[in-house]
This record gives sequence, C-alpha cells and structure tokens, in this order.
Amino acid sequence: MKKIISIIMAAAMLMSFALCASAQSDTKLKFSSDGKFKILNIADCQDTYPQDERMFDFIYKVLEKYDPDLVVLGGDNAVGPGETKAEEIEALVKPYVETQTYFTMVFGNHDHQQDVDKAQLFEYYEEYGGEYFLGFNEDSEESGRVGTHYLPIYASDSDEIKYALYMIDSGNYEYDENGNELGYECVSKEQIEWYKNVRDELKDETGDYVPAIMFQHIVPGDVYDYLYYSSAIDLGSLGKSYYGKHYTYVPKLQNFTGYLNEGPCPGYYNYGQVDAAAEKGDVQAIFVGHDHVNSYDVEIKGLHVINTPAITYHSYSNDINHGCRLIVIDEKTQTYETEVVSINALAAEDKEYADKIGMSQSTAKLYIFLDKFVMALQKTFAVFGKVLDLFGIQ
Repeated sequence: MKKIISIIMAAAMLMSFALCASAQSDTKLKFSSDGKFKILNIADCQDTYPQDERMFDFIYKVLEKYDPDLVVLGGDNAVGPGETKAEEIEALVKPYVETQTYFTMVFGNHDHQQDVDKAQLFEYYEEYGGEYFLGFNEDSEESGRVGTHYLPIYASDSDEIKYALYMIDSGNYEYDENGNELGYECVSKEQIEWYKNVRDELKDETGDYVPAIMFQHIVPGDVYDYLYYSSAIDLGSLGKSYYGKHYTYVPKLQNFTGYLNEGPCPGYYNYGQVDAAAEKGDVQAIFVGHDHVNSYDVEIKGLHVINTPAITYHSYSNDINHGCRLIVIDEKTQTYETEVVSINALAAEDKEYADKIGMSQSTAKLYIFLDKFVMALQKTFAVFGKVLDLFGIQ
C-alpha cells in the first residue's frame, strides 16, 4: 500500500512540475485603444556581469521614449560566468520589472555555454522577471530546446485573437557522431510541427489563419538565395556554402533594405521553417539576431526575414546601426511596421543622454549622416541589380 501511495505521490509531483514548466501567464496582451501594439526587439546583449551601464542607459531611454507593450529579448542575452548567471539575469531583467514592462525571450547559441543549462536559466527569468515575464515552455518535448512558446494579442475592445507572436529556441550547435562541431543548429522539425499545430488550432478557434510574426536567434538559411549571388564553384574563404550551394559575397542590393555587414550564420541544416511559415500566409516576418552588425530586411516567399542589430557594448557591434528594433502592429490592418532604433538617434536628440553614455552629439549626428549616405548609395547601386534580374542572373 505504501508503495502504491509513493507512486501516486511521485506521479502527482511530476505532473505538477510539468504544469509549472509549461504554465502560461494569465496576462492578456491587447492592442491599445489607438489600435497599435508596440514591441521592442532587443538582441544580443551578450555581456558579462556586471554588464556595461551604457547598455542599461539605452534600455531605460528606449523604454521611456516608446513605452512598448512588450519587449522580446532576442537571444545571447546573458553570457557571463556560470557562477554569476543568476545575478546577471537579475540585472538584465531589472529595467523591465522597474518600469512594469512585460517581456519575454528566446535563447541564443551562447546563453547556455557557461555550465548552466537552459532549464535553470529559464527559472532565473521566471524568478527575477516575476509577473512581467510572460515566457513559458509550451513545446518541451525536444531535449535542449527551452522556452518555445506563443503569445496571442487580443483586440483592443474584445477577447478576439487578432495576432500571434511565436518565440522559438533556434538551438545551439550541431555535432557529428565523433563530437566535431559542424555549425549552428536551426529550428527543428518538431518545432515546425508545433508551430503548424498552434497555427491550425488558432484557425479553428478564430475561423481563419491568424496573422503572426516569429522571433528567434539564428537566421534561417534561406536568406542566402536572396541576399547573395550564387557561384558555380566553392570559393572557399571568398564565399559561403550552404545546403549544397555556393555563394559569392556580392550582395543582391535590389532585394533588401538595411545593412548587410557580414555574411549571415544560419544553421548547418535547414528543415524547411520558411516554407512552413509561408505555407498559409499567416507569418508576415521572422525576426532574428545573432549576426550583430546586420539589420537587413529581405522578403522571401511572401514573408520577411529581418535582422535586429546587436545592443551589446561588450561583443562586436557597429557604430552606425548599434541599437534595437521597434515593431508596431496595427490592429485594423493586421500588419506591422518596423525600424531600427539606434543609439545615435537617441543621443542626437537628447544631450543629457549623450553625455551620460560619453558620446558627443556631433559624433552621433555624423553617424546618422553616414547612415543616410550609405543607404542612398545602396539604393543607387540596387538599380544595377535589377538590370541583372532582367537577364536572369542569380
């Protein structure tokens, strides 16, 4: 009898743990009375503990200026030593708790590398984020993928779901059978099926496919066909090769806006995430981080893949587009608009902030001028790319 009771108690504890691990917050995200929903995508904080105060100065400033409805941390959020991981995450989420701003997150490839597994890291976000952390483990069947979940956005004046946000753990690193690193992981087959199931359930509930955007850290490999011209041969260090195809470093300027300052680093495999996301036309964009100095927006199969530049002061970043990304979703049209919010832009308009981070306003304004100049040049040279398109050159 005691053995039976022990088994029942153990099963109850396991069920309780599973429910806690996957519990969704009671908080309902809703469009504001003006029909807008504002998201700040903040990617690649990638700093050790204690983090650079200038990063926090920027976060507080951008929260004050835009008053977002939600912040999405885009991965490589906390990469300090394992012994200070808890303190680092507590400091990382403090701005959102103090300003009473709801936030969620996805993991990047570096978050777990300091001998603290993702499950423990996720608990730190839950503990220190408290009621303002909306992340949860909805898809927890695959080992090593933590925090994949979705959040619905409800109408401003009803409980009708108008939009969906998918947060996906795009993984860490791929290894061969001998333990040799092959490259990065990507969104898995199981996660793609999870998304499709949620997508179809939302359709059953609402009567139609719900417009959506996705957030993850590692970029889908499909971008190479649209960002770079291909090569018939492997160019070695002068190009990139993915999925049996070879690419030059000559960009297709006609296909994207924003910066392409480094070759994107997608997963070693590609299980068809973009094809699945484009299948029913519900996913409008996939927002990624990972490649710190990129901020491109490229259309692929009817959806956009959009890179958010790094916010970090610790790892490599670009002085021109250093910052984060603002996304504004419109309830009426069920579409979004997005722009990079640069540190330069905030410093140029606010001398007190510029002084606080040790940047002169003249320097900030110079970077803004260079940004506009580079974008103008890019538009000019994109004309040549359109001519190449006419001749079918890919």
